[in-house]
Amino acid sequence: MGEEMGERSEQRGAGPSATPTAALIVHRSPYSQPHHSSHFCTNTSPDAATTPITNFTAALPSSHYARLYKDAGLGGGHVIMLGADGASAAAAREALAAFPGGLQVGGGITPSTAPAWIDAGAAAVIVTSYVFVDGRLDEGRLEAMVGAVGRERLVLDLSCRKRQRQGAGAGAAGDGTASPPSPSSPSPPSPAWEYVVVADRWQTFTDTPVNAGTLGALGSACCELLVHGVDVEGMRLGVDADLVALLGAACPVPVTYAGGVAVMGDLETVASASGGRVDVTVGSALDIFGGDMAFEEVVAWSRRQQAGAGGRV
Repeated sequence: MGEEMGERSEQRGAGPSATPTAALIVHRSPYSQPHHSSHFCTNTSPDAATTPITNFTAALPSSHYARLYKDAGLGGGHVIMLGADGASAAAAREALAAFPGGLQVGGGITPSTAPAWIDAGAAAVIVTSYVFVDGRLDEGRLEAMVGAVGRERLVLDLSCRKRQRQGAGAGAAGDGTASPPSPSSPSPPSPAWEYVVVADRWQTFTDTPVNAGTLGALGSACCELLVHGVDVEGMRLGVDADLVALLGAACPVPVTYAGGVAVMGDLETVASASGGRVDVTVGSALDIFGGDMAFEEVVAWSRRQQAGAGGRV
């Protein structure tokens, strides 16, 4: 299960307001009782098809972090269940109970299970691979999710990677993927590459590009988009400024970017590259999850941004 500390801008569609959010991903611990230990995990390689790499293991329960966000006035965090087991679900419910209406939940959510999570206190459900089947967006499944909880309670998670356009030549790895994005400074748009949604633990390229058309179509079916820059996810090497700029320019609904945040300057990069229109997650870089970024400093930055109608965490 994972929680992402964050607040959401209520005016992102109308003007600048980027916000940082913090990522907490947990699943059952093999070393202790499930409710006593949480693993904050990120798969740091899109080619790692097996077990995610554990960046940090906490001895505190999920409810501790939920209360931390609640006390800081940070709503809209993400609780992601990595394990398809009762322990992961129990940890998710524990977090939701500690901050009812303040967290979103994801991980194996389907139309049949989504309403129960709303009843358990989730502000919204986050849906990822369920709506993509055999590398294609399944509109029937998307409609079913909207029917189950309503557009206003649905967040669509789009994990994406940069890939060479067909006919534009092979990438550095010879597999069609583009060279890794240069962090912290957006480059001019290039016809040689595009961002494409990946599914199945980031192993499968779908036929869905991340562009204005896709963002507009999917935005009409949800209240928010959560977009992971897989090329930098979990690496703490800096954000994918090109992707952030694309989201800021083309997304018609509130959108949160995740991937690569390592230092406070990365928050400023997201705010500037998006024109203040994209929120950002902060996960393993936070000191409460074993990183170097002080939780209090990130919260203070977020509040300053809100006061100035800028980005938030």
